[in-house]
Amino acid sequence: MAFLDLDGLRCHVQRLGPQDGRPPAATVVLLHGLLTDSLASYYFTLAPALAAAGLDVLMYDHRGHGRTARPPAGYRLEHFVDDLEALLDRLEITGPVQLVGNSFGGTVAFGLAARRPAQVAGILAIESEPASRAWAVKLDGILRKAERHLAEEETLAWVAEQRGRHTARLARSAGALLAGTSLARDIPASLLPAEAELRAIRCPVLAVYGTESDLAPQAAWLDGLLADCRSTFVPGQEHSVLIEAPETVRALTLSWLREHGARLRGGAARREVERSVR
Repeated sequence: MAFLDLDGLRCHVQRLGPQDGRPPAATVVLLHGLLTDSLASYYFTLAPALAAAGLDVLMYDHRGHGRTARPPAGYRLEHFVDDLEALLDRLEITGPVQLVGNSFGGTVAFGLAARRPAQVAGILAIESEPASRAWAVKLDGILRKAERHLAEEETLAWVAEQRGRHTARLARSAGALLAGTSLARDIPASLLPAEAELRAIRCPVLAVYGTESDLAPQAAWLDGLLADCRSTFVPGQEHSVLIEAPETVRALTLSWLREHGARLRGGAARREVERSVR
């Protein structure tokens, strides 16, 4: 565990790597979603398997989340992309990296690819999309609703009863983030990339959706927008694919990385890849 200063932001960073002493097969940056998410999500899903396969795995908590500092303002999308840029610069990671983004984390990944195309080797976007006017309008509604309801004790009690105490604690923390910062107003006011900037993203993209997710219908649009994009669907899943179907996501991720040049190591990695293509 480490804390790094990113242009005045105290950022919580975790890094896992191969234990065999050999150079890593590739560098993968894992980007989590908004509000109830943090880098901890990846500890129970992707990160250990990726490190065991010989990859350099970099995770960090977004501003306001997890153990990273929570400034009262500064939560537009471009600020999150700035943080990712600063982190890569601070760690002197100059070569192209693979980005894996869950939900809002994928939106940050697309933001970096539009800004620094030479530094992004590929994107695996889990239940995610690039920022657009429609995205901003949708997030405005979601965040305003969350800001209102997560301040209500009856809502938190319902979450505890229906989803368990751990989820209720995450919901309470999300409510505190919304109440104590400008995030709910900043995200919809983000500087949005022009469609031409998104079309200029040339790196390969794999978009992963749950078949029951409200994002699944956008697959055809995203495939048509980006130069090298394909979509895959996880049966029976909604938005929480990463948490609800971690074995499937691990297999898809390892297969994707191997397909795009990562020399994965270990029998577990081979088995995960074989499972994904059956």
